[in-house]
Amino acid sequence: MPAETGKVDKLSLRRELALQYGCMLLWVTLSAAVILINKYVLSFSGFPYPIALTCSHMLFCSALVFLLVRLGWFEVTPISNDMYVRGIIPVGVLFAGTLWAGNSAYLYLSVSFIQMLKASMPVVVFLVGVIFGTECFTFTTALNMIVVGTGIAIASYGEILFVPIGVMLQVASICTESIRLTLVQILLQRRGIKMSPISTLYHIAPCCFVFLALPFTYIELPRMLGDPRLNVNLPLLLLSAFTAFALNIAVFLLIGKTSALTMNVAGVIKDWLLILLSVLLYGSPVTKTQLCGYGLAFLGVCVYNYRKVQDQVKDKQESMQLELKPKHLEAQDGRR
Repeated sequence: MPAETGKVDKLSLRRELALQYGCMLLWVTLSAAVILINKYVLSFSGFPYPIALTCSHMLFCSALVFLLVRLGWFEVTPISNDMYVRGIIPVGVLFAGTLWAGNSAYLYLSVSFIQMLKASMPVVVFLVGVIFGTECFTFTTALNMIVVGTGIAIASYGEILFVPIGVMLQVASICTESIRLTLVQILLQRRGIKMSPISTLYHIAPCCFVFLALPFTYIELPRMLGDPRLNVNLPLLLLSAFTAFALNIAVFLLIGKTSALTMNVAGVIKDWLLILLSVLLYGSPVTKTQLCGYGLAFLGVCVYNYRKVQDQVKDKQESMQLELKPKHLEAQDGRR
């Protein structure tokens, strides 16, 4: 019996590991696919309209999520009107800004350089968190952020196709995303409201679509109507929208089946993979200076992620000890 039990445990462990690595591979593949497809659509397919592309994503996600919820396949977290106004709308506006600026950057910068710039995300999230009070300032973390910032500066200096407007757009995307993540923590998580990606898309995607439809109507639509070279490749646009939706589902699976550390490791693998694919597919130039700078930033991000996970584990252990302590005291009282 013990031998059979051991075999069952090993088989169960192998299945669990296979499921975890499968979810990680799915997330890495879809995340890379969304970025590469968007780059192709905006830069090479004759459709250089990032707001229109983002609008199509949000419209597709809104319609598909609404259908899935109505069919009873997923449940949605209910929220009040006050929470929608104070929580969902600000997050939706910032999400729209993130997607708009981020997709616009593909018109000017290579995928490889954009991935290097995205390594600065922990720095901006930390600074925004300190301002809003969700992060505690420590000299160790600040030094860590200086290392990351130095690496990004070196990588930017080594970029051959450096376009200032593209860099500003990507920096704007990173800033709005950092503020969005902080507001989600303040407005939703602190109030005990937990939403799956399906619930998040159900509430935020329509709001995001509305705020993107306004600049699309007044900025891009007139240009599209007067563009003789416009090429609307409907199958390609649908592929882009479906891949973006599938990515949100993959995030749900990855978070549910793995740890935060696994997701961070998967993100690092994705970044290096995208840099390699950008060079192979689009011929993006990457210099030795850029690789050295990104390597330094990469090291800083890894250290930061490791410390964050260690802090989370420590906090969880302390909370478990606090929960067990009253039970221990109750047992002592019972013995008396």
